[in-house]
Amino acid sequence: MTLLGDAAVAMWWSVAASDRTEFHDWHSKEHLPERLSIPGFLRGSRWEGTDGGGDFFVVYELEAYETLTSEAYLARLNSPTPWSTRMMPCHRNMVRSQCRVMASSGAGVATYMTTLRLSPQQGRDAELASFLLMEIEGLVKRVGVTGAHFLRTETPKAVLTREQQMRGGDAVADWIVMISGYDADVLQGVYGDTLAPEVLRKNGADGLVLSAPYRLVHVMTPQDV
Repeated sequence: MTLLGDAAVAMWWSVAASDRTEFHDWHSKEHLPERLSIPGFLRGSRWEGTDGGGDFFVVYELEAYETLTSEAYLARLNSPTPWSTRMMPCHRNMVRSQCRVMASSGAGVATYMTTLRLSPQQGRDAELASFLLMEIEGLVKRVGVTGAHFLRTETPKAVLTREQQMRGGDAVADWIVMISGYDADVLQGVYGDTLAPEVLRKNGADGLVLSAPYRLVHVMTPQDV
């Protein structure tokens, strides 16, 4: 999986068991088509935690960073549909990051995804970025890995949108590593060697938040709308 475009919106949240059936239906039938009808949105995908605890990861791949402040996108964020209005409060512990794509390697869309949220230690931005850029290229050569990506959050200056207000405000990640593939055990194994916590800290990382594997639920492009 190579990310499409130069920017992305990466999001994590959880949904209570009682709301998940409707959430899946809403996100697949209304929300994904709505987002992918916005100019500059190239692909959207929803991933669900394999442990069954109701954790989700969603990523929208954008043609350009400027898409994040486009009139068409802001209009949707500030005019949610009745169904979206009902579903927004179901997004618990929301983390939403508007990002530039720093590196992306791989091909196609595979079954599993892991995410790592991290920050550079003070004064070590360049060192950590150099390390991650080097590792991203090597990871896709592993058996079982089909994509590796490095995103860096750069939040546009804008007032809270209506959707954010309904959720009560969102947390924000800093730097993000995404690894996808067809073997969940291999993906997890990356964080025991190449991207192990001690290795990351040695190369300037801090604030590590590693996800369990997510399984792909639905992916859509503008051609599907």
